[in-house]
Amino acid sequence: MQGFLAARSIPGRCLLRAIAVVCFALSLGGCSSLPTDYPRSESQAFSDTAATRLGRGFGAQAAQHPGQSGVVVLGRGTDAFVARLVLAELAEKSLDVQYYIWHGDTTGKLLIDALLRAAARGVRVRLLLDDVGTAADDMALLMLDAHPNIEVRLFNPLAGRGARNLSLVADFERTNRRMHNKSFTADNQAAIVGGRNIGDEYFEARADVAFADLDVMVNGPVVGQVSTGFDRYWNSPAVFPIAALSDMRPDAADLAATRAALADFTRSQQATPYAEALKASRLAQSLREGMLAASYGQVRVVYDDPAKAAGSVDKESLLLPQIAPEFEALRSELLLVSPYFVPGEAGVAKLRALRERGIRVRVVTNSLAATDVPMVHSGYARYRRPLLEAGIELHEVKPTAVLADAKREEKRERSEGAAHRVSGSSRASLHAKTQVFDRRALFVGSLNLDPRSVFTNTETGVVIDNPPLVDDMLQAFDRQLPALAYRVMLLPDGELEWLDYAEGGKEVRHRREPETGAWQRIKVWFYSLWPLEPLL
Repeated sequence: MQGFLAARSIPGRCLLRAIAVVCFALSLGGCSSLPTDYPRSESQAFSDTAATRLGRGFGAQAAQHPGQSGVVVLGRGTDAFVARLVLAELAEKSLDVQYYIWHGDTTGKLLIDALLRAAARGVRVRLLLDDVGTAADDMALLMLDAHPNIEVRLFNPLAGRGARNLSLVADFERTNRRMHNKSFTADNQAAIVGGRNIGDEYFEARADVAFADLDVMVNGPVVGQVSTGFDRYWNSPAVFPIAALSDMRPDAADLAATRAALADFTRSQQATPYAEALKASRLAQSLREGMLAASYGQVRVVYDDPAKAAGSVDKESLLLPQIAPEFEALRSELLLVSPYFVPGEAGVAKLRALRERGIRVRVVTNSLAATDVPMVHSGYARYRRPLLEAGIELHEVKPTAVLADAKREEKRERSEGAAHRVSGSSRASLHAKTQVFDRRALFVGSLNLDPRSVFTNTETGVVIDNPPLVDDMLQAFDRQLPALAYRVMLLPDGELEWLDYAEGGKEVRHRREPETGAWQRIKVWFYSLWPLEPLL
C-alpha cells in the first residue's frame, strides 16, 4: 500500500493541463456517490483478554500500580517497529490497527505479513485506514479483507474509486477531511500510540531519509480508552468496509499467490542488516518474556470525534480543547514539538499571554532544510518574528539531526557491548508531535500544531501525568537540543539569525536559512503569497 505525505507541485508548463483536469473533475462532481445499500455491522473490542499471554505478562506488573497505566517510550525507530511486530506475534484474540499512511515498502510488507500470520492463528484483525492517506490499491485491500479473520475499513473514502484524484477534487469539501490517527492495539492489553505511520522512513529502514518520531507503548486502564476510541471510529458513519466500495473480488488463486509472495518477501529479509537490528532488540526479548519494565502513572486518551469528518462537531469535542487544562495549569515552562507549526494570530496571542505570566515557552519544529513540506514551512515562517518578539524560543531541527543522534547512540551501545544500529540515514526530518507541561505531564500523539490538524483532520494521543518519566525525558532532550537544532534569534535590526552549534560545540551564525539553496527559499516565498493557511 503506497501512500503520500503532501501534494506534488505542478510545473508551470503543466498549469493549463491541471486547470483543465480540475474543471473536468468539478463537472463530474455529481456522477459518483458513496454506497448506502450495504449491510452495516458493528463490532467492539474484546474485554475478556486478561488470561491472554499479553494480559498475564502485563497483569502482574500492573497489579502493583492500581489505577495507573504503564508507559514505555519508543524513541528509536527500530524499537518502535519491533514493538508492533512482537505485539502482532503475541496477540491471541485481537489486533485493532488504525493508520493514516501505510506504505508498501519493507516495513509495510513485513507488518502486513505479521497481521496475516496472526489471522491464521485465529486472531481477529480490524484494519482501519485513511483512504486518501494510504492511497491503497483496492485489490490489495480486498485481498486482506478476504481472510475470514480480517476486516478492512476506510475512513471518509473517495466515491470514484477508478479516478481517485478527480474524485478528490470534485468532492473536496468532504474529502479534504482525513483520519490522521495512529494506533496499534493487541488483545485490548497493550497499545502503541504516537506520531509514526507505517513506512520505512519512520522506522530507520531507509538510507536517504529518517523521520525523528515518538511513540509510546501503554498498558493498564488506558488501553481500554484506546479501544473505546477505535470502536467509535470503526463504527462511525464516516467509515466504510472496503467490500462495499468495490465490486472486485479476488479468487482463491489470487489470495494464495499474494500470501505466498508476502511470505517469500519476509524470508528474503531475514539476513538483512535491518533484520539483524530487529533481532538484537532487547525490547523484543523483554516483551516476549513478560519482563518489560514500564513507568506507571496517570494516562488518559484524547481524540477528535470522528464526526469531525462531516465538519459538524462542537468545538469542545475537538482534541485541542481536551488538553486545554494542561495549558491553563502551567506554572513554569512549556515545550511544543511539532514538525508542522502554523500557530496563526490566535496561537501567537496565546503563547504571548503565557510569556506574560512568566512561563518559559519553547517551540521545536523543522528547519527549511529538514522539512518534507515546504508549503507548510511558508505558513510557519510568517510567524517567526511575532513569536520571537513575544519572547518565544524557536528551535529548528537540522537535516543532520538523525545522524548526530545515531552517532551518540552507537557510542553508548558500543560501551555497553550491544551495538546493533542500522547505517544512519543521510537526511533527517522531525515528525514527532509532543507537548511537555512543567516537566510533569506529556502529550504524545498525531496532532500537529497547524490549522489542518486542529480544525480539519481527526487526531488522537495520550496525556501522561508522570513527573519522574517526563523530567528524565526533558533532561535528555535539553542536553541533545543544541546539537540537533538551530536556535533562531531576532537581531536588533529586525533580521533573523540562526545559531548552529557544530560538532565540538563551536558556534556558527547564519544570516539565511542554513543548508538551503536559493530555489528552496524562492518556493517558500512564492507559497507565502497565496491564502493557503487554512489548508496547511
